[in-house]
Amino acid sequence: MRRIKLSFTRGLEIEFADRGRAIKQLEDFAERGTRYPIIVFGPEGCGKTAWLKQSIEVLRGYGYDAIYIDPLHKKFIAYTDVEDAVKRLANATAEVIGVAEVKLATLAIDVVKELIGIWRRKYIAILVDEAFQVIGIEKAGMYVKSLLNLVEYPPEGYEKIVVIAATSEGLSRIEIGRHRWSEIMPIWNMPSEGFKELYAEIPNPKPPLEDAWKMTGGNPDILAKLINSNWNSNEVIEKMVEGRKLRSFIASLSIHERRWLLEAVEDPDTLFVRERMPLLNKLVELNLIVDDIPERKQYLWIDEPPPERDLELGIGKHVAWQTPLHREAVKRVME
Repeated sequence: MRRIKLSFTRGLEIEFADRGRAIKQLEDFAERGTRYPIIVFGPEGCGKTAWLKQSIEVLRGYGYDAIYIDPLHKKFIAYTDVEDAVKRLANATAEVIGVAEVKLATLAIDVVKELIGIWRRKYIAILVDEAFQVIGIEKAGMYVKSLLNLVEYPPEGYEKIVVIAATSEGLSRIEIGRHRWSEIMPIWNMPSEGFKELYAEIPNPKPPLEDAWKMTGGNPDILAKLINSNWNSNEVIEKMVEGRKLRSFIASLSIHERRWLLEAVEDPDTLFVRERMPLLNKLVELNLIVDDIPERKQYLWIDEPPPERDLELGIGKHVAWQTPLHREAVKRVME
């Protein structure tokens, strides 16, 4: 399998690293197809996009015509020799902001239908990245139903189809989970060995691997932000505080909620009780925390599951901070 090159930070390209189990899962999907759309859910910046782009290479090796779309950033990759399909996707990305994103998300489904119905392609894959932020949480379920219709009611017969959509939007998982239209499989930040492989590609000067691990928890995007800030973690934390408006959020909390939040900084599982669920939901909505984490059984996860419990990284059995710096941002404001 050819490893793709990815733009990691300004002026730095790296090879796709690790995610061996997730690639093996993709190979299994390629061999048998997917019965339902696979919804891959995980923390922001954990590497979902990199895995989806590398998946294109895997699917090509199995003879698939494959479409990857990122409506949020108006990007697509089309591995098909049908020029009309490629041209239509390109035209959609060129349209004005606010229209192109939604059109690209829906057009990709139409293009796949035509590849099956008009062009008689037998092996088809559609990989959708962060579409739910574009189409809106309230429409996420119906979008997944449209993806399911590709599997169940194609315009013509096909031999195999692979349908995967990835999201970091916490509320979209709740909306999608209301229906039996998909199979939700979580993905976590990179495991330690995979992160070590990635970190080896980062040029010096850089802090010791252990220090980088404790700051990022294996999250590639946080690693990129640290590199761009010359390893100034305070700068990354302050930008997170400002970007998520954490000061106004915490100022809006009751005395009890602030106490609960302080306890969650030490152990996120303390939020996993009935009276604290409203606060937990707010933190999920702000993409600070991941809740209701599945059991650490491999078949439930697209890649390596996180440890059962690692409070140094902010990981509990049922609830986890997306990264150690997400937790640190909240702690900084609370102090």
